[in-house]
Amino acid sequence: MSIINNAIVKAVTLMPKPIVGFFSKRYIAGDTLEDGIRTVQQLNSKGIYATLDVLGEAIQNRQEAIHYKNQAIEVLEAIDKFKLKANLSIKPTQMGLNINLDFAYEQIREIVAKAKEIQSFVRIDMEDSSTTDNTIEVYKRVFQEFKNVGIVIQAYLKRSLNDVIILNKIGTNYRLCKGIYVEPPTIALKDRQAIRDNFMRILKQMFIDGNYVGIATHDKYLIDESYKLIKELNIPKDKFEFQMLLGVREDLRDKINNDGYKIRIYVPFGKDWYAYSIRRLKENPSIARHIVKSILTFGKA
Repeated sequence: MSIINNAIVKAVTLMPKPIVGFFSKRYIAGDTLEDGIRTVQQLNSKGIYATLDVLGEAIQNRQEAIHYKNQAIEVLEAIDKFKLKANLSIKPTQMGLNINLDFAYEQIREIVAKAKEIQSFVRIDMEDSSTTDNTIEVYKRVFQEFKNVGIVIQAYLKRSLNDVIILNKIGTNYRLCKGIYVEPPTIALKDRQAIRDNFMRILKQMFIDGNYVGIATHDKYLIDESYKLIKELNIPKDKFEFQMLLGVREDLRDKINNDGYKIRIYVPFGKDWYAYSIRRLKENPSIARHIVKSILTFGKA
């Protein structure tokens, strides 16, 4: 990230919360489950799938974790009630991973069991590297009992290919992304092209071993390379999908959809939207530049 981008991100994070919220709203469905449902229905009307996520970070106790578990179950009930073409994504720390591993496992198990009842699917997100081992451990324990659950692999982590080689043996369903958390160079790749190369190396291993993959990227280079790999390996359409964030690169989203490939959009909602917004701004300074430009031109016509 350049000095200019750093300055822009810092400026935006110092802005009043309502201003950040106003210009970040295209990336968040809203405060309520009803907002999430409405956004998913709009996407579904275009033939686009979704994954719903209840925003909320840095929980302090078991009561908060139970609260978010109950909200996750409400999402699944809404998916069933409204017949949405959607599944659920959950963060393991939101379910209590940093409080107690066994407690988080029981929470996540309950959610996945509910999803199985309605023939739905749960994606366990991957967070920073301090949680990677425990997240994989919880996933493997849940997967022993339920197959309607998957995990996320981050291509910028140097360990990821080895993790995939092991996880492929049990038939893991993946979301493959570059990774967004700030990690030290001892464990994470920093060069843009090196991350891209590792992404494609991991994707090829997943495909060769017959695993289902959600190819999660807004990078046109990676999308084009994925197209080539799919054609080269003759991967059937029921073995992969593309995934993107709400409000980001809708041009590429629509192209993938028009090309006849399944595309799924990550739809976050909830009152705890601010931390998510700031994290996305730090990940993608172009959004921050857009906010600054919008503010500077606001009211001009």
